[in-house]
Amino acid sequence: MQRIRLYRSLITLGMALGGIIFVLPFVWMLSASFKPELDVLTYPIQWIPQKWNASNNYSEVWAGALPFTLYYWNSLKVTIMTTLFSLLISCMAAYGFSKVAFKGRDLIFVLVLATFMIPHQAILVPQFIMFRWLGLFDSHLGLVLIGASGVLGTFLLRQFFMGIHNEIIESARMDGANHWVTFYRITLPLVRPAMATYMILRFIWTWNDYQNPLIFLRSENLFTIQLGMRKFADVNGEYLSLIMAAAVSAILPLLIIFIIGQKHVIEGVASGSVKG
Repeated sequence: MQRIRLYRSLITLGMALGGIIFVLPFVWMLSASFKPELDVLTYPIQWIPQKWNASNNYSEVWAGALPFTLYYWNSLKVTIMTTLFSLLISCMAAYGFSKVAFKGRDLIFVLVLATFMIPHQAILVPQFIMFRWLGLFDSHLGLVLIGASGVLGTFLLRQFFMGIHNEIIESARMDGANHWVTFYRITLPLVRPAMATYMILRFIWTWNDYQNPLIFLRSENLFTIQLGMRKFADVNGEYLSLIMAAAVSAILPLLIIFIIGQKHVIEGVASGSVKG
């Protein structure tokens, strides 16, 4: 018993040290965003600034020469729309591949899943040509459509839909419910933890996406926060305090989303492990 307690204590201590190591860069970034430029690289590190310059730094980010607010709004719009469309499509596909019986269902699912193994870089050129032909190049709608299809989301949600007993579906059919009613009113409430997990992951992936906006956007008024950060760093590359203030502003939505949804993520992972 003592050996087990010692083992658990060592694991807890190791995880605590690892957590501190992972958090330190963020703490330094936050601290640097509050400092005057001359104090950013002082050694030893001043974790709590002796002189505060937060108002000037963040004012330069949000009200400076570059339209940082516009970049922020573009990212919010693209990310929210992509997340909602991807969640809806993944849920419908997962329900179809798990609860709707049709010929060749499993084979089609394997083919869909196989597309996940194709690197996104391998289809960039044909995707670029197709989007130009459709008139979706240099538009937010094109970015939304690129991220709306979620093979990983379909696979993740399908596992949870398969955990729903078929007797529940049959009971709904006996009561006259069609597939749409069964999908919306019965199955979706039962897979909320998985939906919340995928929604948070999809939001983070889309918000942090740099490659697709770089390739499919040309107009500066359509730039997302990632392209805006690159342009901001090019203009203010020698001012680390301003870059850190911009970086803190850029990751703020991710922190909010994770803090709000971490309970659902943990619940979804726990539910999946029990079902597995």
